[in-house]
Amino acid sequence: MNQDEMKRAVAAAAIEYIKPGMIVGVGTGSTANFFIDELAKIKGQVETTVASSEASAERLKSHGILVEDLNMVDVIDVYVDGADEANKYLHLMKGGGGALTREKIVAAVSRQFVCIADESKLVDIMGKFPLPVEVIPMARSYVARELVKLGGQPAYREGFVTDNGNVILDVHGLEIMNPVEFENTLNGIVGIVTNGLFAVRPADVLLLGTPDGVKTIT
Repeated sequence: MNQDEMKRAVAAAAIEYIKPGMIVGVGTGSTANFFIDELAKIKGQVETTVASSEASAERLKSHGILVEDLNMVDVIDVYVDGADEANKYLHLMKGGGGALTREKIVAAVSRQFVCIADESKLVDIMGKFPLPVEVIPMARSYVARELVKLGGQPAYREGFVTDNGNVILDVHGLEIMNPVEFENTLNGIVGIVTNGLFAVRPADVLLLGTPDGVKTIT
């Protein structure tokens, strides 16, 4: 299987976690798009969805799937999303598509978080993929200096504005040995809205696409 075929396989496998009447959280990115297309096949069983980005909301609506504002629901039954990196402890790095803040909020409200990814995303040490950090625009330079102190090499993501009206610094050169601790450290820097580490609230299930089929890590 090529990479797209593996993404399609894990998207189909994630449908097994969707039961009739559920409220489903939907992530952002190429793998999440495959999941949206699979979800469309059973849309009559889904009560409603909550999208982590405007792009995903539009794709859901194009399939005739109901999308609600998160403020209209108390809890999400299952959240399905991809990742840029994952480790065996189900810590994730996300935000390559720029939707990390909304993704993290949706994950926080969800009873179960199912991550879908191809096997290239599984790593022993996180940080080879640049860590996205969403920043209030006026704090960009200050936050960048603080990130340098932590050993990172921040790069401003030019020409990109998040759905929340903020900017992103992609932090290169990291070796993240303790994702939970590093996530909390970053959260303490004034001006950072959130960062792309999903370790304090990790995934509950990782569905990993491999040439031999889908591997489940819990």
